[in-house]
Amino acid sequence: MNPTPTQVWLVVEPVDMRTGMDGLSQRIQNTLGHSPCDGSAYAFRNRRLNRLKLLIWDGTGVWLCHRRLHRGHFTWPSSDATVFTLSSMQWQWLITGVDWQRLDALPPADWRV
Repeated sequence: MNPTPTQVWLVVEPVDMRTGMDGLSQRIQNTLGHSPCDGSAYAFRNRRLNRLKLLIWDGTGVWLCHRRLHRGHFTWPSSDATVFTLSSMQWQWLITGVDWQRLDALPPADWRV
């Protein structure tokens, strides 16, 4: 399965990858104040940034997907916020290990030739 949710929330802080569906659902409810069944997807990462878990509601149940990169790492936002939202296109780039933040980067306003 390669989920392509319409809205993905990245949980900025790393989590223990041994945490299962119930523990991640509790984290979404208690820390973020969201429901894991609200139609959004929630992505969690480990400290080394080479594994992620995605919790997503499909209308009848919750999926827990796990992805591991054998080389490289996922590009995760460094933010003071608890969560960060991505578009579908950014999500596709992120799960392949591409630096999705560079794809939408605007040139510096003060840059001159």
